[in-house]
Amino acid sequence: MAGQSKRGFAAMLPQKQREIARRGGQTAHQKGTAHEFTPEEARVAGSRGGKAVSSDRQYMAEIGRRGGQSSGRNTARSRQSQNEEENEMLPKAEKLLSDQLDSLDARMPQRKQQLIDGVSPRFGRGWDA
Repeated sequence: MAGQSKRGFAAMLPQKQREIARRGGQTAHQKGTAHEFTPEEARVAGSRGGKAVSSDRQYMAEIGRRGGQSSGRNTARSRQSQNEEENEMLPKAEKLLSDQLDSLDARMPQRKQQLIDGVSPRFGRGWDA
């Protein structure tokens, strides 16, 4: 059986198969012969599928392992991107904005005290008064 060539629907390109299936679904709905799951039927079907998959402990362990590895790679990429930003962009920004940073640095203690006192620089006293 493994040596047989594909014929008919199986030999078609996946896009062509999807198009034919889509048209069949549309026609069935128009004729009123399409099956539509009730919420209860969908819940039962989903539960059966979940039980079938989760009963294979080795498969579930493999899925979890892959997810953990993927998550670790994403964290490493994020850390690398953040390090690049800190090492390349921040020094450039500090050079370009040095005058403004000095001014902001001088105003920080005042702003910190305003926050402690509950004073908004735009609206005066108010959010906790």
